[in-house]
Amino acid sequence: MAKMTIKDILEYRNIAVVGISDNLERPSNFVARFLIDQGYNVIPVNPKLEEWEGKKSYPDLLSIPEKVDVVNIFRRPDAVPQIVDEAIGIKAKVVWMQEGIVNEEAAAKARASGLEVVMDKCIKIEFKRLKRQQDYLSCG
Repeated sequence: MAKMTIKDILEYRNIAVVGISDNLERPSNFVARFLIDQGYNVIPVNPKLEEWEGKKSYPDLLSIPEKVDVVNIFRRPDAVPQIVDEAIGIKAKVVWMQEGIVNEEAAAKARASGLEVVMDKCIKIEFKRLKRQQDYLSCG
């Protein structure tokens, strides 16, 4: 299978945000809000939260009853291997490590299991960058 582009990945609609915070100033909070505003189904994952913005928050990926396409990670690099194992377990399609998060070993394991991997990039910034390119190309 050919490697997917970020544009392809952003076609998926179900995004689990691992490490989501209810603090409005945390990137996981404002990125998740942005994704919702763009029409994505955000699934909050944080064992310390019962709910986030009226949505049930799950303690881990394995507890989510619906399909997850993209696992968007807002956790320290040393927490990534367990999250990748769970992403493989639920048959997610993509593991996305936010800006500043790199774990080469976990990324290799995810790729070996057939998942796409994005590391050290912000999903919100990438969405906006692609939208700007699309707007530019549409001449409108």
